[in-house]
Amino acid sequence: MRRFALSAILTGALVASATAALPAWAEAPKVVVSIKPIHSLVASVMHGVGTPTLLVRGGASPHSYTMKPSDAKALSAADLVVWVGPEMEGFLEKPLQANAPKATKLTLMDLKGLTLLQTREGGAWEAHDHGHEGHGHDGHKDHDHEDHDGHKDGDDDHDELNTHIWLDPANARAIVTAAADALAGRDPANAEAYRTNADRTLQAIDALDAELKATLAPLKDKPFVVFHDAYQYFEARYDLSAVGSITVSPDRRPSAKRLSAIRAKIAGLNAACVFAEPQFEPTLVRTVVEGTKAKTGVLDPEGADLPEGEALYPTLLRNLAASLRGCLGA
Repeated sequence: MRRFALSAILTGALVASATAALPAWAEAPKVVVSIKPIHSLVASVMHGVGTPTLLVRGGASPHSYTMKPSDAKALSAADLVVWVGPEMEGFLEKPLQANAPKATKLTLMDLKGLTLLQTREGGAWEAHDHGHEGHGHDGHKDHDHEDHDGHKDGDDDHDELNTHIWLDPANARAIVTAAADALAGRDPANAEAYRTNADRTLQAIDALDAELKATLAPLKDKPFVVFHDAYQYFEARYDLSAVGSITVSPDRRPSAKRLSAIRAKIAGLNAACVFAEPQFEPTLVRTVVEGTKAKTGVLDPEGADLPEGEALYPTLLRNLAASLRGCLGA
């Protein structure tokens, strides 16, 4: 007779998910996830079944991450790898082919129904060098790729798209659903547990979304500047008013000319706040606010200072909302 273990663990507002009935003989699939916000969502779906492995740990940035031998070992053993895509985690593109040829790859930028935003260009957002012309700005794009395992070579559909997709809770819903589907397909014995966890996680995301809408409503018309253009999905979701970024690429120091232009933008628009990020050089923010009335704050798009796990995602979004309210004076 099979024995079933059942426990109930509460991890913040996102996960109120009871541990699913799990046969004692069933072995959880080996799942590897690239970055902390996505790992949090996948961990929520796997609650009570197994724990996914995170690659980019602590305060490391996927923009400048270097693979470790332990990462290669984890990829080699993986049944499922979840990542945003080569535009976000460029360090993973070749190792996925070399170390995890048989693993299922869930590339989130390829999900059907995902809301994608084009990168902003020109003026205070600076031009991105994509080698494309004639595309719009601040646009929305419904993604409807054919399903496939991994990223297509030569596919440049994402070249002008912002990759911080998890900062829109509607996209987080799509990620949770896709993760549950991928896990159920790889591990049918625990499919019911994944579906149950996903349903409860979706309900918690909806509640979080409603909470953030109320929290951020007073900030609608207050201009601010960010360190790099990582928050567009959050801004679009909650009708916020970012007016520029200090740098396009967080691992590339902006020129003196650009810093001067951003300072003029802050003064001209009476921007209330300029936000740094915990992973990058804070002196740049102090430089651009010099001589202006703008205050400084910190926004963290990836949870650099948060412990990994199921509770990270709701904490991450609440922290963004709290930082914005604190610095913008609401």
